[in-house]
Amino acid sequence: MKNLVHHTPIRTSTTLDQSVGMNVYLKMENEQKTGAFKARGACFKIGCMNDEAAKRGVIAASAGNHAQGVALAAAKRGIQAKIFMPIHTPKPKVEATKSYGAAVELAGENFQEALFAAQKEQQQTGSTFIHPFDDVDVIAGQGTIAIEMLTDQPQLDTLIVPIGGGGLISGIAFAAKQMKPSIRIIGVQTEAACATYHTFHKHLLPSLTCKTIAEGIAVKEPGKVTMPLIQQYVDDVVTVSEHDIAASILQLLERHKTLAEGAGAAAFAALMRHHQSIHSKHCGIIISGGNFDLQKLSELHAHTMHLPANSMA
Repeated sequence: MKNLVHHTPIRTSTTLDQSVGMNVYLKMENEQKTGAFKARGACFKIGCMNDEAAKRGVIAASAGNHAQGVALAAAKRGIQAKIFMPIHTPKPKVEATKSYGAAVELAGENFQEALFAAQKEQQQTGSTFIHPFDDVDVIAGQGTIAIEMLTDQPQLDTLIVPIGGGGLISGIAFAAKQMKPSIRIIGVQTEAACATYHTFHKHLLPSLTCKTIAEGIAVKEPGKVTMPLIQQYVDDVVTVSEHDIAASILQLLERHKTLAEGAGAAAFAALMRHHQSIHSKHCGIIISGGNFDLQKLSELHAHTMHLPANSMA
């Protein structure tokens, strides 16, 4: 796995630290191979497959970043990959997945519908299914982020992590708590897709649109494998608005000279919105991906101009 993924850097900013009243460490998974953390879990999973399973090829469903990770890992091992993606997946993510050699089929309005289509084909073909989050090997691969962060910055006392299906935060929370039991893990979801937030806080699950600029975490229901891990190892889950995320993408780009996609900026958005209630001296933020469609930059300005600004504390 070491030869397939980067040990990504941690960035700091004195100006940011002063604005939120704590030392902040940005883990730049937007600089990971394929532009997102998903390469870690996919490479670990496919690397663990036996030859018999590999010969059957792999199949997956993804909103974009898992697709690229699976495509990369499959290409490195010389096996066939087919990825089902929602029909509204940003074109750059679709084209990038194809560029790694995977076959792509657009199916469904959202991740759940693409997942159903992929599982249906997997039953017919016998290919090995690579789930984007509900798989212990995928979760283990994502956990390498926590190992890197606490090795590079052992003083970290809090990590803020975006949640879609929960694979990233499950892996990070489990690994981090083994290395440093006192560390706090805070998950973040967008208000448009916050099923894990409601489940974690034992609320009735509302009907969710999952229409969000953070399509990478637009998942309608918690993972069956990941939710118990989140309940055991995560300390809190918060939400952010579309305005928060849009403003954070722009702030990361303008002030920190780094491009994050909607899901990739969610943890940063949580820091900016909730920092007054986050009691931390050394806080790690996962910038989980950077595969943003630049043609949609004008939409970000629309979000920040027309939505209420009071959510950016």
